[in-house]
Parts: sequence; C-alpha cells; structure tokens
Amino acid sequence: MKITRELKRRLIQIAAFGFSNAHIGNFAGENGAKIYTGSWKQFCNPGLNCYSCPAATAACPIGALQAVSGSMKMDMSFYVVGFLLAVGVLLGRVVCGFLCPFGLLQELIALLPPKRKRRLPRPLTYVKYVLLIVFVFAMPVLVTNIVGMGAPAFCQYICPAGTLTGGIPLLSTHEELSQTIGPLFFLKAAILIVTLIGCVLCVRFFCKLACPLGAIYGLLNKVSFYRLTVDEAKCVRCGKCARVCPMDVDPTKAPQSAECIRCGKCASACPTGAIRLGLGVYKTKNAFPYREGGPAQAVTDEVPAAAERTAQSVTDEVPAAAERTAQSVTDEAPPAGGLPPLKGEEIAQQSEGSCPASCASCKGCKTKP
Repeated sequence: MKITRELKRRLIQIAAFGFSNAHIGNFAGENGAKIYTGSWKQFCNPGLNCYSCPAATAACPIGALQAVSGSMKMDMSFYVVGFLLAVGVLLGRVVCGFLCPFGLLQELIALLPPKRKRRLPRPLTYVKYVLLIVFVFAMPVLVTNIVGMGAPAFCQYICPAGTLTGGIPLLSTHEELSQTIGPLFFLKAAILIVTLIGCVLCVRFFCKLACPLGAIYGLLNKVSFYRLTVDEAKCVRCGKCARVCPMDVDPTKAPQSAECIRCGKCASACPTGAIRLGLGVYKTKNAFPYREGGPAQAVTDEVPAAAERTAQSVTDEVPAAAERTAQSVTDEAPPAGGLPPLKGEEIAQQSEGSCPASCASCKGCKTKP
C-alpha cells in the first residue's frame, strides 16, 4: 500500500490527538470524570485542547494566556507568549493542519454528507481576529470581579471545544455540577450546536470563523520558517490546487495566506509538481529542479517538440505553396501576343470566320454564325 501525503498527515494527527488526550481513563473515574493535574499540565499544548478535558495532558495556550492576564497582578505570561511565538515562527499554521486535536475532530465531522461543502464568505474569516482581541486580550484585563480578577472570557462564553470535551463530560458525571446549569451553559451549548452543524456543511468551520489560536498562528504564517512555495516556471494555472484546498485558499495567488494550514492537499493535486512545502523554502521561481521522468518533465519536453513540429510544418508548406502559385500564374498568363492559346477546334472556327466575338478569354463556346 502506498503511503500518500494525506495518509501521513492523518497518522500525525492521530498521534498528536493521542498524546494530547492520553488520560482517557479519567472519563470513567470512580467518582465521575476528573481532570488530570499531573506535571505535564504546566506545559501548553500547541493546538486547541481544553484544560478541563479529563483526558487532556497539557494546558490550552489560549486558556493559559487568559488566566494569567486576568490575574490580580495583571501579569503577562512570558512563557505562554514565548511559546506561541516560537511555535508560530517555526511552523505557522502547520499546527492547525497536523497537531490540533479539535482540528482533527472537525475534519472527521466533515466526512458526513453532503459531499459538496460550502465556502465561508471571505469577510467572515476576520471574525476570529475580533474574538482574539476582545475575548482573549481585552476582556480578561478590563472586565474584572470585586477582587480584581478577570475571567477567561473566550473559554467561559464561547469555546465550543471546551464545552464538548470538558463541560459536557464533567456535568454529565457530577450531579453537584449539573445542578449549576443555567443560561451560560445553554448559550455555550447553542454555540456548540452551531459549530457542529457548520463543520458538517463547511470544512473546518470553526478554524475559519472563530479560532483565536488559528488567528495567532495565521498572523505568523507570513514569517514562519515552514513555507509553501509555488514554482511559477512549472505552474500551468490549471486551478486544481485551489479546488482541493479545505481552507478556500488559492496557493498560486497567496502562498503564505493566513488561512493556509499547510495540509499539503494542493501539492498532492498539482499535476506538474510546482508546489512544495518545507522548512526554509523562500524562492518562488525555480525553487527546485524538475523531477526526472515526472509530469513536469513531460510538459517540459513537449513544449520544444511541439514548437519544432510547427516550424517544420511551416518550412515544408512555404515552398509547396510557392510552387502551386507559380504553376497557376504560368497556366493563366496570356502569350506574348496578348491572346490566350486556342484549342484546335477553336482555331478552326476562327479561321473559317465562324466566331464573330474573337474573345480574349475564349472558352470554346462554338458560336454559330
């Protein structure tokens, strides 16, 4: 069995999901689901994975960023910021395409019918930047309680990943928590339902619309070391890359788009091998050599061959056309005397005076007197 690029990505996603949620047994604790609080919880997961999920191994970077900035000291966590910047500058949105647990869940949901998915209108992709600024950066600092502590606003009011993997398991297994269900839970449940329906109709609906972590990595996509390169000399503008992109990106127009998750589907669909993904690839023309014997080599060989055949056809046609023209002129030109040669019977008619017209272009009409 051939291991394709997409299969490799799926295996990496499954492995990342397994590591991020290694404590599956915590869903079925003796006293209900419980949250893992071991030493790994002090580190951040690069993808979106709720801290409150019983199986979660590490903390969610968005939740950690809000928790620290919303503390009474209003401190900025240099660890969280440094972690996000380091991962973003190195990989960009590769994290979304390969390492995010909630991203994998969205892709699995998208396998449900209908097969033809909808595109999210481009203006809606900027909603996640608004949520990042308002709910992640501003509200935890500006909206505080009586003791000066701010709430993690995005996690508390919006995050569907937290509702699905953290809130529902804990509420369903702890009676004392289920008694606290109120309007806030129903708001988040409604957001979760809309997100799930959206993921059925549109691939990675939450990633495109509302993920603040994707917004951060997207801003760093343009400067990240992991790049998508389009070799313009080999691109034939067939449009296949844009049609297969799950994020509605045209790599030939915006290879470093903030929406690109570097999944590699465009590179797999390219018939000439013009698209390449990797670390430290910066050139956009002649970035890498042709693959011997590949589709691009066939295209490269065909162009001069076609030109040579066209030139040879023109070369052969020119003298033949000239010869036909010369022969036509020779046949139609009048003799030196000004009259065309006459056939034997016409000559006899003229000699007998039977042809009164004496036409210069006699067709042998055999006119009778």
